Amino acid sequence: MKIGIFGGSFNPPHKMHINIVNELLKQHYVDKVIFVPTGSKYEYKNNLISDKYRLEMLRLITDGNKCEVSDFELKDYVVYTCETLKYFKEKYPNDEIYFICGTDNLSYIDKWKNGLEILRNYKILVINRSSNDIMELLDKYKEYKDNIIVASIPLNDMSSTNIRFLIKENKKEELNKYLDKKVIDYICQNNLYLD
Repeated sequence: MKIGIFGGSFNPPHKMHINIVNELLKQHYVDKVIFVPTGSKYEYKNNLISDKYRLEMLRLITDGNKCEVSDFELKDYVVYTCETLKYFKEKYPNDEIYFICGTDNLSYIDKWKNGLEILRNYKILVINRSSNDIMELLDKYKEYKDNIIVASIPLNDMSSTNIRFLIKENKKEELNKYLDKKVIDYICQNNLYLD
C-alpha cells in the first residue's frame, strides 16, 4: 500500500487540503492519506491556535477510511519531519511511505533537519504551488529526481492567512467558499481566530 503523509499547520484546514487528498486518492498516487498537523512548539509557528482545535477540525473533515489524522507531532517539544516519516515507516514496514508537500516546502527541504536524507529515503509527492518553478526544483534536486513525483492537481492558491482574516472580519458568506461547513461551525462554537 502507498501511504501519503500530509504534514502542515492546518490553521485552519480548508477545502484545498481536502481537494488535494481527494485527487491524490482518485488518481492513485496513494492508497491512503494521513494528516499530520504540525505541533505548536516551532518558534516560527507563532500564530497557531491550540493543537487540540486543529486536530479536531481535521477529524471533522476525514472519513477514517482512506484518510485519517495523527497527533504524532503534537508534543510539548519540536518533532521534525524526518522523525515523523521514520515513525510511519516503522509503523507500516511493508508499505511505501510518501511525503506530500508543496513546491514551496520542497524549495528549501535541503535546509530542514536531515532534509537530504528525506529526499534520499522517501518518495516525495509534490503539489505544484504557482509561486515556485517546478523545473528549477527538479534541477536543484536532480540527484533525487527518481524519488520526486509531481502530482497533476489543479490548484487555486487558497491561503489560511486570508481565511483567518475573513473569520476575524466575520465574513461568513465568503468562508463557505474556503471551509467545510462543519469546520465553520466548529470555529464559531469555539470562537477561534478572533483575537
